[in-house]
Amino acid sequence: MNDVAKVDRRSIDLEKVGEHLFRATNGRGGEVSVGVADGADFSPVELLLAGLAACGALDLDYITGKRAPFEAFAARAAGDVVRDENGNHVVNLEVTFDVTFPDGEGGDAARAVVPATLDRIRDRLCTVGRTVQLGAPVAYVEGALE
Repeated sequence: MNDVAKVDRRSIDLEKVGEHLFRATNGRGGEVSVGVADGADFSPVELLLAGLAACGALDLDYITGKRAPFEAFAARAAGDVVRDENGNHVVNLEVTFDVTFPDGEGGDAARAVVPATLDRIRDRLCTVGRTVQLGAPVAYVEGALE
């Protein structure tokens, strides 16, 4: 097995658009508003939760979708924001998937792979979840953007 890491650099740009309100833009033109938890915009913690749920949902969709499409899909990501001796952070992270598949052979095959797929999502596939689990240093620096 090749131990060389594949690097696929990702980035977003963030601009201030109001009081305690920012807009994140990706290189493809997608945008999302980010603010404090008392408005309609997503808070940074909610974006983390959305990232966890969406990352796992995409993996689940790719794998089960080879067998049958979802008949119904819903997911919820949750966690507790705490302030303790480690500072502010989120604990008790959990992503729940509520999925159904059609009756028949394809649906049966999709249902059968869900438990193992969730294990794979947790242990290997979901980049967002794996980063949270493994931990990664974050550098906060000042400098000109190029």
